[in-house]
Amino acid sequence: MAVINEWHMAANIGAGLGFGACIGLERQWRARMAGLRTNALVAAGSALFVLLSTYGFSTATSSAGYDGSRVAAQIVSGIGFLGAGVIMRDGLNVRGLNTAATLWCSAAVGALAGTGLYVLAGLGTAGVIAANTALRPLARGLDRGSRGGAEVVTDYLFEVVCTEPEEAHVRTLVVQAVARPGFLLRSVHSKDAETPGKVTVSAELSTERRDERMLEEAVSRLSLEPAVSAVSWTVLSGPADDENGDADDDYGRGGRAQRRVRNLFTRG
Repeated sequence: MAVINEWHMAANIGAGLGFGACIGLERQWRARMAGLRTNALVAAGSALFVLLSTYGFSTATSSAGYDGSRVAAQIVSGIGFLGAGVIMRDGLNVRGLNTAATLWCSAAVGALAGTGLYVLAGLGTAGVIAANTALRPLARGLDRGSRGGAEVVTDYLFEVVCTEPEEAHVRTLVVQAVARPGFLLRSVHSKDAETPGKVTVSAELSTERRDERMLEEAVSRLSLEPAVSAVSWTVLSGPADDENGDADDDYGRGGRAQRRVRNLFTRG
């Protein structure tokens, strides 16, 4: 009987790990902070705690009336501390809420797997993945509708001039600075600058929701580096002017590709 229980427990742990990995695959593919390993570990840990509450306190439960399920109940509150760690505030925006909610659901799926409810755990996994994938276009459509029109992709070119020995370090800083939610980093490359001993690191990125505050924050961050001598960003293409003429004068009518350079920082 003990052997059967051990194999059953191993199956529950494996199911929790597998279901959590399935949820994490989608998160990893979208390059979120909590990806494949994090969700798999959260679900497996929840399964382990459920098994602990079910079998670890069986003697105390039968002799003293101890309720071992209280250990499993603490998963709900305990996962909140882990979820809070992925929620970040960026100015007026709050990032990581969906990732935190996904971790919470992974814990629930792992708890179901720990009790042997594989069907419910599988349905929960499918529901979480569907919410993160199938509901994404619907949410974006509702956002566009609330603004009264479709969004147009805006392309940017972000350039940093630095000393040649610090090229690798600056490339890493550029990627970290521009790789933000809502922005798609398309390419990063380097080339020799006109000044001898200097290198220009360029990053091309796109966004459906034009927000140049992120670029200005990146400029502020990189301008603190002693090896950086100049930072600029360029609008390669963007939406046409609105009908009221409120958009920048540098943008032409008709939605054709325009260029606007902001040389926000230069060090002599």
